[in-house]
Amino acid sequence: MNKRILVVYATKAGSTVEVAAVIGEVLSGRGYEVEVKSIKENPPVDGYQAVIVGSAIRMGNWLPEAVEFVKKNQACLSQMPTAFFTCHRLNTGDDATSRQAREAYTAPVRQILTPQAEVFFSGELDHAKLNFVDRTLAKAVEKSTNTTEGDARDWNKIRGWAQTIFA
Repeated sequence: MNKRILVVYATKAGSTVEVAAVIGEVLSGRGYEVEVKSIKENPPVDGYQAVIVGSAIRMGNWLPEAVEFVKKNQACLSQMPTAFFTCHRLNTGDDATSRQAREAYTAPVRQILTPQAEVFFSGELDHAKLNFVDRTLAKAVEKSTNTTEGDARDWNKIRGWAQTIFA
């Protein structure tokens, strides 16, 4: 029987689901039986041999539903290989300040569970996919950080990580 892997994600505007889908495709191509599901579906983790949990960042943190998923499933997840991926738009550099900021994004969830692997991917920001409040916040952050709307995802990096995870 093939190793069954669950790729579960929390997304705000759809960018993270696309990353999760590509990770799932690559893992399937490696011979794993993969299911990609939204955290909102509340998928059970039992029956899988490994789980990858991904979240977008909002207000400097993983989305609350992703943190809750890890809390709720901590007992099962701690007994199997797990990995985290994060999609974000800020703190993408290789400098110490950026690395510390990225680590702060996932610190609360790493207090619950220590993943076998963790990766950060630059994400996408499309104002048209956001509600008024989130669009207003995004524009304020862009102005204060000198960033812009757009797709910064590195699909080669995403596919490369999926080729090596749980090898």
